[in-house]
Amino acid sequence: MKTLLFLNLGTGEIIIIAFAILLLFGGKKIPELMKGLGKGIRSFKDGMKDVENQIDKAVNEPDEKEK
Repeated sequence: MKTLLFLNLGTGEIIIIAFAILLLFGGKKIPELMKGLGKGIRSFKDGMKDVENQIDKAVNEPDEKEK
């Protein structure tokens, strides 16, 4: 039986979790939830890129005080 390495879940557990989510939210709500989750992840990644760019910019610019 295959397992996911990061959660150590087997196929049976994944099927049970998927079935529980389907029961809780219904078939019509799941695409909306996944769309919202995708937007949230994309927003988080964009924010992380902005922080990295600001850090790179601060490190690569010469100090104004040294002039």
